Amino acid sequence: MTNINKQAGSSMLIGILVGAIIGIALTFLAYQFLTPNVEKPSAANTTTVKKPKYWVAPMDANYRRDKPGKSPMGMDLVPVYDDGGKGPDEGAGTIRISPNVVNNLGVRTVTASYQKLASTINTVGFITFDENKFVHIHPRVQGWVEKLYVKAVGDPISKGQALYDLYSPELVNAQEELLLALTRNNKQLIQAAENRLTALKLSKNMIKKLKSSKKVQQVITFYAPQSGVVENLAIREGFYVKLETQLLSIVDLSKVWLKAEVFERQSAVVAMGDKVTIKIGALANKRWQGRVEHIHPMLNAKTRTYVVRLSLDNSDGELKPNMFAELVIEASKTGDNASALIIPKEALIRTGSQNRVVLALGEGSYKSVAVTIGRFDSDHVEILSGLSAGEQVVSSAQFLLDSESSKSSDFKRMNHDEMNIAIPDEITVSSATVNGIVNSVMTEHRMVNIAREAIKKWNRPADDVDFIIAESVDISLFTKGARVMFTFEVGDEDFVIVSAMAMPMNMGMNSENKPSDKEVNKPENNQENKQGDKP
Repeated sequence: MTNINKQAGSSMLIGILVGAIIGIALTFLAYQFLTPNVEKPSAANTTTVKKPKYWVAPMDANYRRDKPGKSPMGMDLVPVYDDGGKGPDEGAGTIRISPNVVNNLGVRTVTASYQKLASTINTVGFITFDENKFVHIHPRVQGWVEKLYVKAVGDPISKGQALYDLYSPELVNAQEELLLALTRNNKQLIQAAENRLTALKLSKNMIKKLKSSKKVQQVITFYAPQSGVVENLAIREGFYVKLETQLLSIVDLSKVWLKAEVFERQSAVVAMGDKVTIKIGALANKRWQGRVEHIHPMLNAKTRTYVVRLSLDNSDGELKPNMFAELVIEASKTGDNASALIIPKEALIRTGSQNRVVLALGEGSYKSVAVTIGRFDSDHVEILSGLSAGEQVVSSAQFLLDSESSKSSDFKRMNHDEMNIAIPDEITVSSATVNGIVNSVMTEHRMVNIAREAIKKWNRPADDVDFIIAESVDISLFTKGARVMFTFEVGDEDFVIVSAMAMPMNMGMNSENKPSDKEVNKPENNQENKQGDKP
């Protein structure tokens, strides 16, 4: 009995062991075939944290540091990484920026495309009198003004109204000649005497009265040849006048001229008959419509503008000579179907010697290229060469990219010979970005005086400097007392602001960079600026 129990126990133990082995095998097979195939991370797939090559100031590519920190303007430095050679390479001047830096800089791009360039021109002008309705009155004989019927400049005049009485011995003799010819009944002499009196500006009624009364008039009255107002009055009663004396001038203001100035670069699009909308500053609630009637053939050498003229009805007398006017000219020369390769004005970088754009090549690659520009409108500029339709150009933060690309590009921004001004040998850049406070603005000349901060890389102290504002920059940013951050280029003769942004009053210039009165008024600083050195 005991042997039987032992055998049963041994069989049970063997069964348990066999079952355990089978269970382990099934579990292993289940993990192999039923669970997802997850690869173990390899050295190639392991993401390693890239280390920045260096840190750069967001608004000044020349300011580099080997660790994080603040720029001279108080902004956080931006890390620059090695992209491993990725992205298109267009040769010299191509730069590569990592995606996070692109985002930090706020880089935006636009596509160059063929579109119709807006054909409106905004300009200013002034009201003047119609020169076709302006007369000067001179005497035909010498004599004395016995009576003056017009007393002051601005007096209204009606056609045929008496102006003045004149005593002249020559007029007396001419009348006597007519009476003598009538006595002799000589038709030829009568006609000659009448012609002479007519040439001396005696009216037909006066000649007819002389022939009928047979009495010579010692004093002759002269009358207004047209209606209008007295524009000039150079005589008084008792004056002795000669043939060259200008007695008075009369201008008819029922119709006036509007003369407006148009920039030289816009001359190609303005044509006779173009529609014009006019707003008068003193009559802001009204609008006038007109058409270009005349284009002056000569250019003003000082302002680089030429004059266009149109006529306006002024029967109600609202328009006064010398009133200021704002005009919108609908230029027609471009044609309804005309198109041009255009980009936004803010994407264009203008220097004293070259116009450029920054191409976005893709995958973080950028390059500055030179372009030839044509016409402008309020928002766009025409590209004549250097760019093709469909190419991407940078429209925001392009100045930093251009500064970096130009260092190794196949063209130079500006060398010392071209600048024709004294520059220290250690300075190799021709642009700078600084903060400043606007002192004054000359809107019509696009000129602004700014108390700018010190420029450390040029060893320039804070100072008050005059700048020209480029056409691509919004001049409304520059108001007296405004704080702005701006980038300027050194031109042949001027310092040109090519980019600007408004800054809060509590940001930007730190205490050490604020221009003090002592610094601004230093004689040596003023002398340096007069000589054309760096601003």
